[in-house]
Amino acid sequence: MIDSSTDLVSPGTVNVGDAPVTDRTRQVVRVAQTLYTFWNTGDAAYLDDAVDPGFVDNTLPPGRPQGPTGPVAASVTFRAAVPDLTCELADLYVTGDTFTARLIFRGHFTGTYGGRAGAGQQIDFGAIDIQHVGDDRIVEDWHLEDNLTFLQQAGIVPVG
Repeated sequence: MIDSSTDLVSPGTVNVGDAPVTDRTRQVVRVAQTLYTFWNTGDAAYLDDAVDPGFVDNTLPPGRPQGPTGPVAASVTFRAAVPDLTCELADLYVTGDTFTARLIFRGHFTGTYGGRAGAGQQIDFGAIDIQHVGDDRIVEDWHLEDNLTFLQQAGIVPVG
């Protein structure tokens, strides 16, 4: 069910419940792998392959553009702060045309974020995504990142 191409991230686990594994299941898993390869590398070609031009972010943060340009802007901003950013696709749950992913972002705050320069602090925080796949690409999503942990690890927000 996992596309083991060398250029795509592989999920740590894949769960489809009691549903049979079909060609559609494999397609949804591949779309997920492609999306998180974008987040792992910052290469927008993967995002283009994973996200439909009419893509809608249902949890759009203030200031981020809607549509496919939103994730690109988020990646550029975050990679400016954490240039060695990686994205681990820890768990993937597939339910029909929808998948839920548990992600772990890691790296070092050696760049700048909000005008603050990093000093090499280790970054390690989680996120949860719910993505709905249309005919062949993601058409809408909902996401929640543990931004507080990032800000605390970066020394931008005090712990406690």
